[in-house]
Amino acid sequence: MSGLALIAMAVSVGVAIDPASAGLAGPESGAGVSAAGTAIAPTGHTTRVLVTARDMHYDPASIDVPAGDRLVIELVNADPDTSHDLTFGSDLHTRRLRPGQHAVLDVGVVSRSLEGWCSVVGHRMRGMTLQVQVVGAPTAGATGTSGSSSGTDGEDGSTAHDGTGHSAEQAAPTGPSPSLPPSALDVDRAAAAPVDPVLPPLSSARTHRITLRATTTTLEVAPGVWQRRWAYNGQVPGPTLHGRVGDTFIVTLVNDTDMGHSIDFHAGERAPDKVMRTIPPGGRLTYRFTARRAGIWLYHCSTMPMSAHIAAGMFGAVVIEPPGLPRVDRSYLLVQSEAYLDTTSGTSHDAAAEVDAEKVSAERPDAVTFNGQAFQYDHTPLTARVGERVRIWVLDAGPDRATSFHVVGSQFDTVYLEGGYLLRHGRDAFGSSDAGGSQALALQPGQGGFVELTPREPGSYPVVSHIMVDAERGAHGILRVTP
Repeated sequence: MSGLALIAMAVSVGVAIDPASAGLAGPESGAGVSAAGTAIAPTGHTTRVLVTARDMHYDPASIDVPAGDRLVIELVNADPDTSHDLTFGSDLHTRRLRPGQHAVLDVGVVSRSLEGWCSVVGHRMRGMTLQVQVVGAPTAGATGTSGSSSGTDGEDGSTAHDGTGHSAEQAAPTGPSPSLPPSALDVDRAAAAPVDPVLPPLSSARTHRITLRATTTTLEVAPGVWQRRWAYNGQVPGPTLHGRVGDTFIVTLVNDTDMGHSIDFHAGERAPDKVMRTIPPGGRLTYRFTARRAGIWLYHCSTMPMSAHIAAGMFGAVVIEPPGLPRVDRSYLLVQSEAYLDTTSGTSHDAAAEVDAEKVSAERPDAVTFNGQAFQYDHTPLTARVGERVRIWVLDAGPDRATSFHVVGSQFDTVYLEGGYLLRHGRDAFGSSDAGGSQALALQPGQGGFVELTPREPGSYPVVSHIMVDAERGAHGILRVTP
């Protein structure tokens, strides 16, 4: 397993160490400091522990270390399909380990109890923490983190100390990062690369083959606001699949990231056990399904925590047209979702962070978007001419927020929700008069449908979620109608 011959239970071996590597001591002191402020002299011994990461926990989950011992941890990732790491904050961490890999972390002289955790998004929230309990030291008050903050990653993935005695007492995250201030959502600034909202055309093929690659890429989520997004084929939403009832889809999922991912197609009827399983980094699977029912269907990553994977951008749409769907002059697709930003490291392109899973859990979105970017269709509007028939497919990808889709200044005479018509050219399901109309399409997360309208005057028609706080967070655009 390891050249260090580490064993599962902690043992102490006599080795000479530099006392200045005690994380809470200055280089001249030669001693650590306990939580009670009492000096702890280095023992000259090292406690070595083998820790296994598996099923969202560490084994053992708690380590007892004699006060003043140097702690060295070997971390082994025994999960078959996802990556893990171990961090104590600051620069004291292993690299991210793929299944089967291991790394050695030199924590340094331990003088007070501390907590380590897996920094992969969502893993700590699911209980992936490691408690280091100091034995034989005076106890009082607060818990800190010890170890050098000036480590460097070795070839085995370890973090080594440089003997300077610099402290790594960085407070562990205790809650969501600060919310993005409203001023950061600059509605007057155009998106760098707006997403085309036009629904891809329907081909004559009855069998559709597509490769979806799970990637990590930096994308704009609001004008000037960037995030490290997990995505299918490097885009949010992922590629749109468009077909008819009876069409077969053969999808190859390839995982090009350093963590486990998966895919779940609501448009298919398959037992989840195999086709929706999490695949490890570098893995692939084939997902085959036949679309037996019409509608606009969500697909998304189903790896836990599922809310974080969806919020990070791993979703897309499958449009299965109902039989006899008439052609229209304009056909658009809008997928609503939320963005939850870890703002601690910044939101610029060069400092973009991953999703904040604690904000997802707390239901505190920083932005709500159509097709992955807030306000992008204010500057690159949907277009139509007076008298043209416009169809807008709408899907709520969530993961948490419902929508009430509305086009200001217009009415819908056709509303299709979850596989059936509520209105069709003004007539409802009971065949009443053709004078009916609708003002909003209400969708819960995971639901979809379409609306049709015919603008009668030129102008700019706002396209919004009528949950107004979400429109103000970015679920807002314009339908620009010309004569």
